[in-house]
Amino acid sequence: MTKNQQTATPTEESIGTAMSRTELFFENNGKALLLALIVLVLLGGLGVGYRSLVTKPRNQKAAELLAQAQSRFEADDADYGVALNGDDNGAGFLEVIERYGSTPAGNLAKHYAGICYLKKGDLKNAAGYLAGYSPVKGIPGAIVNAQNYGLQGDIAVDEGDYKRAVKLFERAVDAADNNTTAPIFLMKAGRAYKALGDKAKAKACFERIATTYPNSYEARDIDKYINGL
Repeated sequence: MTKNQQTATPTEESIGTAMSRTELFFENNGKALLLALIVLVLLGGLGVGYRSLVTKPRNQKAAELLAQAQSRFEADDADYGVALNGDDNGAGFLEVIERYGSTPAGNLAKHYAGICYLKKGDLKNAAGYLAGYSPVKGIPGAIVNAQNYGLQGDIAVDEGDYKRAVKLFERAVDAADNNTTAPIFLMKAGRAYKALGDKAKAKACFERIATTYPNSYEARDIDKYINGL
């Protein structure tokens, strides 16, 4: 149990849990999100053209290997070590990165490798691979961008670096300004500001949840956080 988990009240979640409601959202919707991203990769929709006869086959092969790794990641009995390293039946995210790290699929593989390391409790490698991911344009890319920033923020909180955490959580909000993920990261940013002793900015985060996302899950008890400052 982390220091933040020990001090949290029974009615509060920890500021930066590795498996937050955001991550549960991605687990429940990950297959659809990644399938859409892979389709975009194959079509060149992530900003990489296919004018070159060399580039197109390379990107397609990378996307095929990424799909193999993703199938292990999404399995009901997922083995994140196999998802990372692959086995005789298919590639893992690390192979995609090693062979095709400069492609859109290789970029996505860095993000998912970071998640695998996080699930295995290896925060150092998780942070490195998550930071190696480059944000992409469009939807659902924006959702993945938000998750990436949020997970990096969770790690920063675990390390006690709240200044860095609030910046990452705010980037996560800006990356995908929607009613599902943005309030979660605003809540985390508010708690991190509170940990820094900046009650004004914490209040601003909580009030934004109340006014901008009144129908979100986080807005239900937001008065408790505003009044508790």
